[in-house]
Amino acid sequence: MRLHINIDHVATLRNQRDAGYPDIVEAARLCMQAGAHGITVHLREDRRHIRDGDVIALKNAALGLLNLEMAATPEMVAFAKKIRPEVVTLVPEKRNERTTEGGLDVEKSQASVREVAEMCRKSNIKLSLFIEASSKQVLCSKELGASQIELHTGQYCEAQELERKSHLQSIEDAANYARSLDLEVAAGHGLNVSNVGPIARIRAINELNIGHAVICDAILVGLPQAVKDLHETIQRARAQLR
Repeated sequence: MRLHINIDHVATLRNQRDAGYPDIVEAARLCMQAGAHGITVHLREDRRHIRDGDVIALKNAALGLLNLEMAATPEMVAFAKKIRPEVVTLVPEKRNERTTEGGLDVEKSQASVREVAEMCRKSNIKLSLFIEASSKQVLCSKELGASQIELHTGQYCEAQELERKSHLQSIEDAANYARSLDLEVAAGHGLNVSNVGPIARIRAINELNIGHAVICDAILVGLPQAVKDLHETIQRARAQLR
């Protein structure tokens, strides 16, 4: 299972004082050295954390796979075409939200998704769509040209025990359906060392994107150790595949 670390909140901390530290590239380097398989960043319209220069610096550093989360807007499409990250992940975006609140409604966004899919095809960029665990969303993602889906795990993470089992089953069903369509399957949002185990045990999921919890843990134990702890937790769970 691939583990991609989202380092948006390293930039959040930096931007609190508009200082030159902590350094985004150094944070990414530490994550990769600690066992991450890639780095994820979300370039938002309002640049509340990651900025254009951060993405450029990460791409130029060539530390490994770079996954650029973005909305399907003309500005972001042009930027991704110029930078050419290894992966583009389309996410929904609202200016007044603190963090992404749910998956992209692919059925209602077909025109914009098609445009991004065409750009990615021509630029040799893998396209991933961040969606809810719905068979309709999975099928539409395939039909529009995505190579991968990322299943939103926020409801699973926030639910009480009985509801969590239902959300977990929905995620597993969507993941299995996606794999039957030859889509790669990622998952993310709200995952941490306490709740990632059941998700990591779903055989059809082969990638996790985790950020906020890692940066929170890093305050107490350091960034490399936070990544290692998460990686080890995932490996233990993966040894007991569902």
